[in-house]
Amino acid sequence: MGFGLTLQGNGLRRDRLVHAGLFHDVDCFKVARLFRWTLPLSNFPSLIFNHCLNIAQRAFDLLLPAQCVLCGSAADRHGLCPGCRHDLPRADGPRCRLCAVALGSGDCCGDCLHHAPGFDHCLAACRYDWPLDALIPAFKYGGDLSLARPLASLLAERVAQAERPDLLLALPLHPQRQRQRGFNQSLLLARLVGARLGLPLDRRVLLRQRPTPPQASQSRAERRRAMRNAFTARRRLDGLHVVVVDDVMTSGASLDAAARALKAAGARRVDGWVVARADRL
Repeated sequence: MGFGLTLQGNGLRRDRLVHAGLFHDVDCFKVARLFRWTLPLSNFPSLIFNHCLNIAQRAFDLLLPAQCVLCGSAADRHGLCPGCRHDLPRADGPRCRLCAVALGSGDCCGDCLHHAPGFDHCLAACRYDWPLDALIPAFKYGGDLSLARPLASLLAERVAQAERPDLLLALPLHPQRQRQRGFNQSLLLARLVGARLGLPLDRRVLLRQRPTPPQASQSRAERRRAMRNAFTARRRLDGLHVVVVDDVMTSGASLDAAARALKAAGARRVDGWVVARADRL
């Protein structure tokens, strides 16, 4: 069955189950809050955490069958039924080799040719179109954590064959913004992707050192100016291949600023992995 039921009604019902502790889509985050792993120096704790997370996830899957977050029918363990998964707007076709924006021809968009980004490559799972433009805001602003698993599964599938990085990072929020929201959606996605692919995650090395205004109403140039020097790295990353995970990429200004901070700390290569790519600002 393809997606047809209203997302809002299904999401509200699932949200009540989440807060009651009865719905299995948030079990991984309950486990994460219990362990509270951090990775200042070593990758080993991250690998152990990923293994425990997978074991806990499989146990919950046996106890509570999954429902599709879009239509409510029987779903796979990641929360999407085959029909809805098939109908999603994948980021296929010609794309810029740097920022993953859709192209008519060539391999690099005009913006990247005129203003080379700080990152080296970006992979996007889907276009920021229906239903991603409803799912991601419901997850990000509505606090529906049950949507983290299906969104992360789309990203993990997209990057499964990509070159493995030395380190996985999440694009950080400023502490003030994170206190308001209550969580960092990029970190939740990075945890799930890291657990599924067996990649080490460091949640502390990249810091947003100053607050930035909301970017929704800003032009591309305004976003770049606002994000300049917004990030810093807390330790050296000499010679490492680093991937930064985020939910949506629009102008690429945030990833650009983060990549420049990471390369200033010695990173050899910085890539971006995003769930959805907006093809127009």
